[in-house]
Amino acid sequence: MIKKPFKDIELSMLGLGNMRFHTSDPKGESIIDKDAFEVIDYAYKNGINYFDTAHVYNNGDSERCVGECMSKYDRNTFYVATKFNINACKDYKKMFDDQLSRLKTDHIDFYLVHCILDGNIDEYLSSGLVDFLEEKRTEGKIRYLGFSSHASTATLERFADSHQFDFAQIQLNYYDWVYGNSKSEYEALRKRNIPIMVMEPVRGGRLSSLTPDSEAILKKAHPEWSISSWALRFVKSLPGVQVVLSGMNNLEQIKDNIETFSTDDVLSKEDEATLMQALELFKKQLTIPCTGCRYCTKTCPVQINIPEYLTVLNDVKANGNFNLWKADKVESEGKPADCIGCRSCTAQCPQSLNIPFYMEELANKMKK
Repeated sequence: MIKKPFKDIELSMLGLGNMRFHTSDPKGESIIDKDAFEVIDYAYKNGINYFDTAHVYNNGDSERCVGECMSKYDRNTFYVATKFNINACKDYKKMFDDQLSRLKTDHIDFYLVHCILDGNIDEYLSSGLVDFLEEKRTEGKIRYLGFSSHASTATLERFADSHQFDFAQIQLNYYDWVYGNSKSEYEALRKRNIPIMVMEPVRGGRLSSLTPDSEAILKKAHPEWSISSWALRFVKSLPGVQVVLSGMNNLEQIKDNIETFSTDDVLSKEDEATLMQALELFKKQLTIPCTGCRYCTKTCPVQINIPEYLTVLNDVKANGNFNLWKADKVESEGKPADCIGCRSCTAQCPQSLNIPFYMEELANKMKK
């Protein structure tokens, strides 16, 4: 396992994210299944020493699970990261004590102000939370203080400059490097010499399975590499990255990822070019090339706002089903499920898109 120096300690470059474990739900409670303990134990025994959780994961059961599983090991041999999310709780003082109890520890190694957004930064900065956490850092209850951001780059920079932070966590992967804000966020943190913890390196699993054609490009270059490992190798190659978090919930995933981080090799220039070629094809095949001309809406007998629904479907395809809520916000008399397949829209479409097929696809996703 690759380890990189961080201040006065060493951290495994692969960290275990504890948000995606399988759960059961007895009596309305989210209880992490026992197979999570097998994954955590395997991670620890194979060199991973950074374990990330939060009080909002599984209603606190993630912290309990990590605390219970890790309590049998020497506390000086691993590092725990957890977070406070002001949108989920306002009483940060009580929450901090509760977290120490759930994690069965007298200190937290890496503590994060959780999920900075454009809409909550002012509340975070005025709440007194960061001052409180800095006091806990001085007392030794927190070893290193950081934050995680899902905000714009400007908001990230504003928060980073507001206090003295030891590290920061951002969503970073090759898709968002090209089509999102990952690169500008990375560069902002590098400019400030703030070490980077990476979340979503495979974009919630979306970069573990590409289109067949784009996967073929990667497999031709390195048949022995898994598709997921290309994403991990991309972030692993960036010099500002300290820890790459992966939400591994079974042994197959963790074994593959540990193998990827068993050597300090990085992507070659040829590998980077191959990955970008596959990404370009993936993006092209993933999304629907609607130009928003609205010719299709003029002849739709059930008056579906087709371009807006295609925008939602593209968002879902690229970013996951949790974006389906946006379909309910579309102003439209007809809904995707109302499509009768008359194909009058397709006849009017300059791109010759199979619109009835896409309406059926979105309607089926909305049912689930």
